[in-house]
Amino acid sequence: MTKTSKIRERTLCSLLFKTTSNYSANLQTLLALLDDAPLNSIVVAPEVCLTGFDYDRFAEAAAFTHEANAEIKKASLEKTIALTMIEKIGDEVFNMAKIFHKGEVVYERAKARLFRFGGEHHRFAQGGDEGVKIVEIDGVKIALLVCFELRFKDLWKKVEGADVVCVPSWWGVLRADHFKSLTQALAIMNQCYVVASDSLNEECSKMSGIISPQGRECANEGRASLELKYDEKEIKLMRKYLDVGIK
Repeated sequence: MTKTSKIRERTLCSLLFKTTSNYSANLQTLLALLDDAPLNSIVVAPEVCLTGFDYDRFAEAAAFTHEANAEIKKASLEKTIALTMIEKIGDEVFNMAKIFHKGEVVYERAKARLFRFGGEHHRFAQGGDEGVKIVEIDGVKIALLVCFELRFKDLWKKVEGADVVCVPSWWGVLRADHFKSLTQALAIMNQCYVVASDSLNEECSKMSGIISPQGRECANEGRASLELKYDEKEIKLMRKYLDVGIK
């Protein structure tokens, strides 16, 4: 588990914006929102927000990741940023979940559960469950589940004990209620914050939001960025008085 110096005051940020066919414009939208986010914030962006699942330009989407990586590293000097990006490694293409912090990628793994109903398994190589774990950044234990991974209870067990679970998503609008229910249940079950970020694209749920350890949901409701103060005491109180064995 990676550890760095502890910073007590922190803000959680959930982003909600539309991904267009212009990759560079998408990156600029993201960078502008990151620039507006408070210092020491944990920011979660939608799944593959820079390119979308642009299978017609798959090679171009994967190549764009190199440019985007450099820009997001700069934006992460005083912020923590969680998102996913299409990336080619060797001969395979992955949907890579990443956490940027202090100008570096401090955590990355390939999406472990591909959405077969949407044909993701025909385009992406799948990562392993062993990559799903908690990373400690400035005293905050952070985990990350990507979209469809929310549906697997064995992955919930792997993120148990996290203070914040980041959920970058491209969640279908027809199952929007599932997204709301699962993210809220995850926060209640794990007694932690869940920062969910879904896309504003037409086919998506658009249900970005932040859920507290008590299960209170604060939704973006169309706002590009939603901010909520991170309160470590709320996590500790829930785990003390409703003790279900989470440390």
